[in-house]
Amino acid sequence: MIKKDVLVVHYVYIIQCSDATLYTGYAKNVQKRVEEHNSSRKGAKYTRPRRPVTLRYVEEYETRSEACKRESVIKKMTRKEKEALINEISLKVESD
Repeated sequence: MIKKDVLVVHYVYIIQCSDATLYTGYAKNVQKRVEEHNSSRKGAKYTRPRRPVTLRYVEEYETRSEACKRESVIKKMTRKEKEALINEISLKVESD
């Protein structure tokens, strides 16, 4: 079987839970993952009792390794640093 060169995009995301906490994760399909957090047992154990969740931030990477390394960095950030990251992107979108 010949494997086609298919571009797979890997994402790191931050969601905000109903109790205002922030959760960082990795996914190949962010929209599907957010839906899982909101309505499925496949959602993270942390987010299940904190539904609904809202997508706040996304970064895109070419490899799983890059995305997972970035996820680890973001998870180690303080809440204040994560909020600054979220707001930085919001400001860029508003100014475009």
